[in-house]
Amino acid sequence: MNPIALLNSLPGALAQGLIWGIMAIGVAITYKILDYADLTIDNSLCTGGAVAAVCIIGGMNPLLALLFAVLAGAIAGLCTGLLHTVLGIPAILSGILTQLALYSVNMHIMGGKSNLTVSRTQYKLLLSSAKVPTAIIVSGIFVVAIVLLLYWFFGTQLGCAIRATGNNEHMARAQGISTNRMKVLGLMISNGLVGLSGGLLAQYQGNSDINMGRGAIVIGLAAVVIGKALLGKRKNFALRLLTTALGAVAYYFILAIVIWAGLSTTDLKLFSAVVVTIFLALPYLRKKWTAHHHAKGGSAVC
Repeated sequence: MNPIALLNSLPGALAQGLIWGIMAIGVAITYKILDYADLTIDNSLCTGGAVAAVCIIGGMNPLLALLFAVLAGAIAGLCTGLLHTVLGIPAILSGILTQLALYSVNMHIMGGKSNLTVSRTQYKLLLSSAKVPTAIIVSGIFVVAIVLLLYWFFGTQLGCAIRATGNNEHMARAQGISTNRMKVLGLMISNGLVGLSGGLLAQYQGNSDINMGRGAIVIGLAAVVIGKALLGKRKNFALRLLTTALGAVAYYFILAIVIWAGLSTTDLKLFSAVVVTIFLALPYLRKKWTAHHHAKGGSAVC
């Protein structure tokens, strides 16, 4: 195990972590703010990548292609939201149905191909794995801009209505808030960010693949829970969003280390599941242990 090889892999892990961090912020909006389990993400990321790739191949400016990737992701979120709010389908099932449909949609977007190449030698791209420092700067600018924009938005009346819907839907409805509309809007914003992440990822890796979003929800949840661990008890909203993105960076650093240590790439999904399980279980186990400890202490006093 050569330490130099590990050091050389870290800049790439940082770039990928920042790109996936945008997706993780989208997951945080549904998972932490809306309290909504959205599984659309696994394929809406691919939708964003597919749309961006097709637009770039068609000669479109790569920045404008990202705008269409955001729009495509938002439409996917809209579909999930309407299935849940209009048709009354449970949250998790509505996400699964949209995710399932998006597989076929993504194949049609890519012209029936499972992979579209957008090589930097043929097309003008915003970022590429061949130029990692540039990719870090570009993705970092996107992360900061998104955090600032969302910090402003969720401080507005509309943003506060979305947060109120996630905190207490019944109370929000009693205050005259259309909670169904807020859910749909939150899902659109979330999946729009996921689509943006997919568009950036397609440019970074030089292709859009039909399976590029598989397991994205696991990475997103890992980033959210790691970010929460990094944040501690601080409750600043902008910091919560930023540490979510940094959670994705930490996750990719961990991946780089375990790959360097000799873990087979075929075991990465298993490793990811174990990491997420541990971080999700820790708060519950800590709370349970604390309650048990206090109960024993109280009994001793009596």
